[in-house]
Amino acid sequence: MRWQQWLRRGGAAVAALVWAAGVPQPGLAQSNLAQSNLAQSNLAQSNLSQSDLSQVTAFRQAVAEAAADDADIAAFYRATGYQPIWTGGDADDLDRRRALVAALDQAPAHGLPVARYDLPGLMASMKAARSIRDLGKLEVRIARAFLQYARDVQTGAVIPSRIDPGIVREVPYRDRASYLRLIASEDPFDVFAALPPETVEYRALMAQKMRLEQTIAEGGWGPSVAASKLKPGDSGPQVVALRNRLIAMGFLPRNARMDYDLALQAAVQSFQLAHGLEPDGVAGESTIAEVNVDPEARMRSIIVAMERERWLNRERGERHILVNLVDFHARIIDNGHETFRTRSVVGKNVPDQRTPEFSDVMEHMVINPSWFVPRSIATKEYLPKLRNNPDAVRHLIITDSRGRQIDRSQVDFSNYTTRNFPYSMRQPPGNSNALGLVKFMFPNKYNIYLHDTPHKSLFAHETRAYSHGCIRLADPFDFAYALLAAQEADPEGYFQSVLRTGRETTVLLEKPVPVHLIYRTALTNEKGRIEYRRDIYGRDAKIWEALRDAGVVLPGVQG
Repeated sequence: MRWQQWLRRGGAAVAALVWAAGVPQPGLAQSNLAQSNLAQSNLAQSNLSQSDLSQVTAFRQAVAEAAADDADIAAFYRATGYQPIWTGGDADDLDRRRALVAALDQAPAHGLPVARYDLPGLMASMKAARSIRDLGKLEVRIARAFLQYARDVQTGAVIPSRIDPGIVREVPYRDRASYLRLIASEDPFDVFAALPPETVEYRALMAQKMRLEQTIAEGGWGPSVAASKLKPGDSGPQVVALRNRLIAMGFLPRNARMDYDLALQAAVQSFQLAHGLEPDGVAGESTIAEVNVDPEARMRSIIVAMERERWLNRERGERHILVNLVDFHARIIDNGHETFRTRSVVGKNVPDQRTPEFSDVMEHMVINPSWFVPRSIATKEYLPKLRNNPDAVRHLIITDSRGRQIDRSQVDFSNYTTRNFPYSMRQPPGNSNALGLVKFMFPNKYNIYLHDTPHKSLFAHETRAYSHGCIRLADPFDFAYALLAAQEADPEGYFQSVLRTGRETTVLLEKPVPVHLIYRTALTNEKGRIEYRRDIYGRDAKIWEALRDAGVVLPGVQG
């Protein structure tokens, strides 16, 4: 409905007063959200009267009352003299309304809880405005919707610390009032475009979400594979089902063959690589389980990954270390490109041993490290052994509160519990040290770091969740060389010379490197293709539940 029509329906007197007082009226949006063709307005001028001033006062009072329970909005309008930025009739306000409507109309593409912003309700309120007080209330209502959307799309719609105790990430929330100042002073379309994460990963996830929506609308990937194992040389209806699902998912060109031939074997291997499975070309139990995952479940992974990307919407460092816990790899990223990768082992899927998610800064490495046994391990794992035999765990040095080594034969360990155990334990440097021969430190309150290990066989496993929480590296020396290359002409020679001394030595990184421990069951590979991993700690399931409770829905899918 055009503004002139609103005037003809009785708003003319109010509009004249508002225009004369310098408080412009709102353009009214049409009901067609996709078009969002907000009505234009032409300002009129007249002389101010006492009645005019009372109308201005009424607008200001309405804004103040509507914003009373939101300190940020209230402070913004007080600072600007209660001037409207949304409900005005000039070109700037019109552009803000258009940009907001366009953004809210596209909120589902970001996997956001669109009901929070109530775009239909906003449009209805625009149409229903009949008084100065209506305009003041509408001004604040639009500001609330804008602030909610801006924070949701930039730094996440749910709060990670409330979802799982292992998600200890500090989300880079922006000052809410800064959003209002920005939208009031900058091109609104540019402001909205810059809100979501501007990463290749986020754009790829959005594109995959659109593809999955199309797949779901077309009926999915076909019948599931009802077999426990299929291998090269097999044939029959379940091989056909496997073939058809791999075709539908883009891992195999369309064909009508019914045998598990070389082409199908290669497709299975590609699928396995894309899902973190051992690429043996045999469709065993774990492979078939992943093949049978439906597109709705994959879309949930995508939406959760987008939310996680918003939580990490910050500068990550030109050089940084990225550890995707569910991918079981540690990487060095330089200027957006992976320059080093090694397999990793992460925490067991048991309470108190799951590796947390957070970001910090690596400051140094320790060559020939001692292992200072965490108290939880000392009391829960080693104390029971010492109670049975004081000579147990002889590879560990037990010290008192002053750092003096104790005589085990003079201690009755049966007197101690997990609460009153007064000693510390340390394993000196050596090839059998639990930390191996080097550890990489980014000091944090969770006592998590990257390190070598003498237990190399674990890196051959498909799922590598075995540690007490710290991250073990398959190629720690090469990892050290890559880090030292930024400050040493001969990083390998330097590292080896320190290693040969056998002495515990701290080597500072001249330029500390940011470390990001992430958890992405949907991710892009180096070629930009989306891959999937298993939700080893069940955290993504909890995030999806929180997003669903907040109002996020899958298109055409219930729950």
